[in-house]
Formats: sequence, C-alpha cells, structure tokens
Amino acid sequence: MSEITFVDLVGKVIIIGVTYIDANNSVTGRKQWWGTVESASTDGGIRVHLQNSSDPCVLPPDLRSVRRAAPGQYRLRESGEIITDPDFLTTWTCREPDTENEQIVGPEPR
Repeated sequence: MSEITFVDLVGKVIIIGVTYIDANNSVTGRKQWWGTVESASTDGGIRVHLQNSSDPCVLPPDLRSVRRAAPGQYRLRESGEIITDPDFLTTWTCREPDTENEQIVGPEPR
C-alpha cells in the first residue's frame, strides 16, 4: 500500500484509540472515538467530526500512527458500537507527566 497523506484522510471515516498511562507506565484507561476527518494538514493537525461525542477532536499532525483499516466490523469496547468498513485507524498513548521529578526552569536570578 502507498504511504498515507493528509489529503487521503479528508472526508474519510477514522477510528481513534487512546491509551492513558500514568508516570509509572501503568495503564489508567482507554477510550475510543470515531468520526469523519474534516481537515488534515501539518499546521492544523487532523480535525475529526466525532460521531460518538460532542467534544472537539484535533489530533497531532503525525501520520505515523495512522493506518488503513481492513474491511470489516469494528466494535468499540466501551460503548459496544459497531463501525462497518472505516477507512483508517489511529492509536495514541497519552502519558501523564512525572510530577515527582519535574523541574521548573526559569530565568536565572540576578
């Protein structure tokens, strides 16, 4: 298959999966959404009109996590909703910052 471009995504159905990880790399949750890509570009990211949420959705403009979906039915774990023949799938990991080792860097004192 050819490499996916931003132009390929526009107007297509995408399923989004996000795994949430805490600072110790333990999974704290998983969420799935789906919708139609409204726009996609390096500057604006991947804007998706979600079908199962009223929340706005803009994904980072990184196509490495986007892949073509094989034909078939996809069941969302949380809702049980079935999406038939989506065009694309994307998965992301959202990592909580390690606040224990976080350092605040500011201007040097005078």
